[in-house]
Amino acid sequence: MANSATKDLTVGSPMKLILGFSLPLLGGTLFQQLYNLIDTMIVGKFLGKEALAGVGSTGAINFMIIGFCMGVCSGFAIPISQRFGAKDYVSMRRFAAHSIYLSVLFAAVMTFLASIFCRQILELMNTPADVIDYAYSYILIIFIGIPVIYMYNLLSGILRALGDSRHPVIFVIVGALTNIALDLFCILNLHMGVAGAAVATVISQLVSGVCCLVFIVRQIEIMHIRKSEWKIDHSYFYTLFAMGVPMGLQYSITAIGSVILQVAINGLGSDAVAAVTAASKVSMFFCCPFDAMGSTMATYGGQNVGARKLDRLGTGLKACIKLGVIYSVIAFVVLFFFGDKFAMLFISASETSVLAHARLFLILNSAFYIPLALVNIVRFMIQGMGFSMFAILAGVCEMAARTLVALFLVPVIGFTGICLASPFAWICADLFLIPAFLHVRKQLKKMFRV
Repeated sequence: MANSATKDLTVGSPMKLILGFSLPLLGGTLFQQLYNLIDTMIVGKFLGKEALAGVGSTGAINFMIIGFCMGVCSGFAIPISQRFGAKDYVSMRRFAAHSIYLSVLFAAVMTFLASIFCRQILELMNTPADVIDYAYSYILIIFIGIPVIYMYNLLSGILRALGDSRHPVIFVIVGALTNIALDLFCILNLHMGVAGAAVATVISQLVSGVCCLVFIVRQIEIMHIRKSEWKIDHSYFYTLFAMGVPMGLQYSITAIGSVILQVAINGLGSDAVAAVTAASKVSMFFCCPFDAMGSTMATYGGQNVGARKLDRLGTGLKACIKLGVIYSVIAFVVLFFFGDKFAMLFISASETSVLAHARLFLILNSAFYIPLALVNIVRFMIQGMGFSMFAILAGVCEMAARTLVALFLVPVIGFTGICLASPFAWICADLFLIPAFLHVRKQLKKMFRV
């Protein structure tokens, strides 16, 4: 029997289910971004523009490495959600056990390689000389913490696969409060500089992960893995690998374009880096609803495919797109009028040039939030349906778009080109994803003979 904390997304109104599932996720992502904002505010206000630029210059490589971890764990959750939807709890637990095996292996390898080559990567990215030491001090500690990142993302992904979007939010909040407290203590009291911010981030992830583990052990009985279910079966590894690695690569391939773009940003100097850092933090906060919608559609798609209720896929997709469009318009209006005010949370009012660049970045990006909404909603729906390979192809579209902008547009129009890179990438991804959804739905209908 399913625990009361779980939620079946295969019955009932898709709009009500999507709202009910996504709102707790939104609360969690908003709170997570809030403490990321506070993290950045503390660095920018107390450690200066160079420290802020140093942390910001690691954004792309951070996204590439940590994004792979998050993508892999999201992929591992898909077979679990499908088996939960099909009420096949034995296979569900066996997938969970094998996902733990793979996560331990991936975490060990990635921690070693990322830590060893960290400095060289920053140098290859043309990180400005006046900020590279800040960047290295920060990102090295983040990479050392890769195992706890795997721990939290895997366990929270399992909970969401079972329809529980509420408790991962609670645990994120606990971790966020821990992060804020440790930020202040490590930076202001221990004088650890940007390293203190990184230490606070890693410990907060560990706290959230431990909370997830304790909750699963104590409350989610159907996820208590039996001794026999720990027995290795390579077919489970194959399925998880086929789901997880493409989703991880989707993030990493997308991030390659961001890395190339970051090189272009770095070439414009520390002021441009600081402006993009501040604006990106604001933008990420406003983009939280898109992340929540995406995670919701992954679980919704997985459970309904598992239950063979393919007619609900299109209905759910349309409902979520409506929510995405409405929010996109609201976000653009807010950022158009108040974008510079948000940027001043991180940048002194005296840095007029940096603030002007940050405002331009926010306006041009938010004008294309509708394409971004579609990227998240459609891509994660496809992933939940079990076609993770399409996520890689969508990521390739984004990578190519950002690379083209970095190589050909930025040298011509400068910072404005930086601002247009992501919108161009989102549009290119959408041109692929929308036909892809229609294709995979048709394939499933043939497979299930519906």
